[in-house]
Amino acid sequence: MDRAQKEKVVDELGQIFESSGVVVVAHYAGMTVAQMQDLRAKMREVGGSVRVAKNKLAKIALEGKPGSKMGNLLTGMTVLAFSEDPVAAAKVSEAYAKGNDKFVILGGTMGGEVLDQAGVKTVASMPSREELIAQIVSCIGAPASNIAGAIGAPAANIAGILSTIEEKAAA
Repeated sequence: MDRAQKEKVVDELGQIFESSGVVVVAHYAGMTVAQMQDLRAKMREVGGSVRVAKNKLAKIALEGKPGSKMGNLLTGMTVLAFSEDPVAAAKVSEAYAKGNDKFVILGGTMGGEVLDQAGVKTVASMPSREELIAQIVSCIGAPASNIAGAIGAPAANIAGILSTIEEKAAA
């Protein structure tokens, strides 16, 4: 890799560190190509990505960025899993690590804060953006459906009473 290519990789990694909601660092020694492709596919499903880069270049890209202390995690065969959604990459990484003992989460960064293994696990247990939106919408929608039910209930009761009176009159 010549100097121009290295500079390009450093720029790309810098963009990743700046624009991602979460970056998870993990060791992947011993994983097969098929396992790595499976991880990449699962990460793509949630809008994330996986990147293998030289640790030295990643450390250079981290200089002056939020979460630059994450450079301590970049030792050995490391892979970066990242997503704009602050929870997605952590969820996929955590789930994948449970099923594959060769994928070992070291830590990561979220919003400039460096996370250890427990921090990544905590982030992974948080609801995703879509889940939070769904919860908020259901909270907002519940009173409206209750009001509609309350308004419709007297009419239904009156209709039921009238049908009962008709049945008794017919009998």
